[in-house]
Amino acid sequence: MTSTLQQFAKVIDELSSCHAVLSTQLADAMMFPITQFKERDLKEILTLKEVFQIASNDHDAAITRYGRLSKRRENEKIKAEVMEDVYTSRKKQHQTMMHYFCALNTLQYKKKIAMLEPLLGYMQAQISFFKMGSENLTEQLEEFLTNIGTSVQNVRREMDCEVENMQQTIEDLEVASDPLYLPDPDTTKFPVHRNLTRKAGYLNTRNKTGLVSSSWERQFYFTQGGNLMSQARGDVAGGLVMDIDNCSVMAVDCEDRRYCFQITSFDGKKSSILQAESKKDYEEWICTINNISKQIYLSENPEEIAARVNQSALEAVTPSPSFQQRHESMRPAVQSRPLAARTSSTGSLGSESAGLSTLSLDSLVAPETPIQFDIISPVSEDFPGQTKSSGQSGRRTNPFGELGGSKSETEDSILHQLFIVRFLGSMEVKSDESPDVVYETMRQILAARAIHNVFRMTESHLLVTCDCLKLIDPQTQVTRLRFPLPNVVLYATHQENKRLFGFVLRTSGGRVESRQTSICYIFESNNEGEKICDSVGLAKQIAFHAELDRKASEKQKEIDRVKEKQQKELNKQKQIEKDLEEQSRLIAASSRSNQNSGEGQFVVLSSSQSEDSDLGEDGKKKRESEA
Repeated sequence: MTSTLQQFAKVIDELSSCHAVLSTQLADAMMFPITQFKERDLKEILTLKEVFQIASNDHDAAITRYGRLSKRRENEKIKAEVMEDVYTSRKKQHQTMMHYFCALNTLQYKKKIAMLEPLLGYMQAQISFFKMGSENLTEQLEEFLTNIGTSVQNVRREMDCEVENMQQTIEDLEVASDPLYLPDPDTTKFPVHRNLTRKAGYLNTRNKTGLVSSSWERQFYFTQGGNLMSQARGDVAGGLVMDIDNCSVMAVDCEDRRYCFQITSFDGKKSSILQAESKKDYEEWICTINNISKQIYLSENPEEIAARVNQSALEAVTPSPSFQQRHESMRPAVQSRPLAARTSSTGSLGSESAGLSTLSLDSLVAPETPIQFDIISPVSEDFPGQTKSSGQSGRRTNPFGELGGSKSETEDSILHQLFIVRFLGSMEVKSDESPDVVYETMRQILAARAIHNVFRMTESHLLVTCDCLKLIDPQTQVTRLRFPLPNVVLYATHQENKRLFGFVLRTSGGRVESRQTSICYIFESNNEGEKICDSVGLAKQIAFHAELDRKASEKQKEIDRVKEKQQKELNKQKQIEKDLEEQSRLIAASSRSNQNSGEGQFVVLSSSQSEDSDLGEDGKKKRESEA
């Protein structure tokens, strides 16, 4: 193109002085194509751009109306109208976009000939007007001009062929994209991709506008490494929303809107509630953020590793011959880790059990054991295996979780530690003597959540005291569950993911009332699993020492009671001996007085006589007169 224009410039310089009279003809041969290109082709591009902008605004308005649909008060007529509006606006936007892109591609070809055609007309006008080709225009130049004309025709034919291909492509895309115009496509036809480590798309974000009021704004969100970014319409670049490394994501119910989920940062200080457009986007966003939270994106093949992790979760519920074989790939360093290294995050009342090689699956978890994914026990219900004390049998329970007129049972406790936890699930186990029970329960619950697409987690406050563990509702401060500390026989954290921890609670009753059952509860915390286990261990130590002090105090009281009883018996014996000595003295005195009054007579003193022995002669004369 450059060399051609340079050749034309040389010829124009030679003939410019001779062609002043041809200005009128040159205006028709050269200026008209340029004017036509500017007024027709460029104006068409600008018009299509405006039509595409209008179609995009209509589509955004339809999407906004669709996002406001209530899932509680569904009106089929209104829902059908809104979905039809979304379908029509989305189809219109897609068609306008394709025509706009087609015009842009066509413009690329027209740019190539927009300058060559006027110049070619200019040269042909020169040749036909002067008839002086033999002097200024050689045969080589004529051949050059012929080649340029042929090239222009070839470019035009390529353009026409490309336009036909693009029109056919537009028709094919319209047919293939028809199901995608629906706002919530069928997940059976469009499966959910759970191995993503990058995702982008439009989401509705909730912004608080007052104490209890909030508004929703539609923005474009995308992930960049371990960061979640957002970009509003009209912005040049995106801004950081949150660091999603080691974050937590869960589904939530928010203001009567569907497909909402909440992202909480690793320190729990920042959270964001977002709404997806469809169920497919909703599940893909949650899976993608979970994969990024595990820092899979830092590996060389992140999607392959994510697929392997999800495949391991799917295969986790398939029974294997032994416990050790099933955990070789997941926890390769379990056997090499010394026992002393686990004492900081695990504990139990019993002794350490045998190694992993001697534990089978059936000896840890009962087969076909149901898993509970949510907390359903209200505050007014008693925990299974927990009996009321005699002092609380007639006390009425306050529905707000407080006891009127009495102090809380945790006010006198030495230890008070509060942690933010999320309940993952619980299930009955057959053994409570090894931390491997907790590891196996974690694996089965996480695998079941991945298979059944259970993303919802109940957030609570875990209060650790010397008497019990309490799950408290963070909003209403109502006690959801209470676990007596003596019944917590085992607790441990996950050896790789320190946010996961669990404990085993031994209760009376269950499937069979005549035996005790053990239930393992699994939670997720904000990087505080070891701290919670250390806190529980400290609480058990304090409770153990308190129990020893109580038993020692009771024993000392029993010894004091025995000493007091012996002292009372000794005092009573001394009193009896003193009474006997007094009685003997009175008998001896009475016998001497009777010997003086009459010899040979034997008198037996009664108790009344012994009492009157001290009355003297007046008493004796009085008794004689009465006789």
